[in-house]
Amino acid sequence: MTGLFVAARYLTIVPIPGPTSGHPGALGRAAAWFPVIGLGLGVFLIIVEKITLVLFPSLLAGLLTVTAWKLVTGGLHLDGLADCLDGLGGRDAEHRLAIMRDSRIGAFGAIGLILFLLLEIGAVVELPPGVRARTLLVVPVIARATPSLLALLFPAAKSEGFGAAFSASVGRRAAPIALAIALLVAATALRSLGVVVLAVALLSAVAVARFVATRVAGITGDVLGAAIEVAELAGLLTVSAWSRLVA
Repeated sequence: MTGLFVAARYLTIVPIPGPTSGHPGALGRAAAWFPVIGLGLGVFLIIVEKITLVLFPSLLAGLLTVTAWKLVTGGLHLDGLADCLDGLGGRDAEHRLAIMRDSRIGAFGAIGLILFLLLEIGAVVELPPGVRARTLLVVPVIARATPSLLALLFPAAKSEGFGAAFSASVGRRAAPIALAIALLVAATALRSLGVVVLAVALLSAVAVARFVATRVAGITGDVLGAAIEVAELAGLLTVSAWSRLVA
């Protein structure tokens, strides 16, 4: 249970009593709990979505739901996404990593975040009412199963830093456990569509991680954050496309 509290303190801004452990090694050992935190986040999003739809038009309700989504996670994964986008403008692996470590946001990062959030808001707004709540429950769970998987598939870009410590401390059972939780939640909530969403989201996260890893010689904490964001968007878009095709 200690791992659950460690994961919750890092992945959300929810004030949980107890010592705050930001050490990536402790976080790596808690990676199997990440989808459980995603499940809690999904329940929170359903509550927000239900309330906002009663009070506001659908577009504003979707905007407020996505805003609450990013606020409760502290914008942690968006920061990783922006850093990765900025880093791609570097001339070589070392230069790209230096750009990603820079706390300032560049043009690529800013433009990328704007477009990404617009896509996510649009995807949430256009989700069919019959599956909207279940999708908001499932997508955060699946996305948070990706870090432990990526830590096993790709080497760390640096010998020190968050990504290296996290990858080194993730146990081999973490990924199967996390993926099993994600599959269980997805299949229970969305049935066969949930399996499709899981597959597309995981493949999207792996593809993004591989794309960045080939340019910085491995993965970093920023890459893991970017992969979570991409997996969430891919899941939302998959449900939207599926609903349109079978309508």
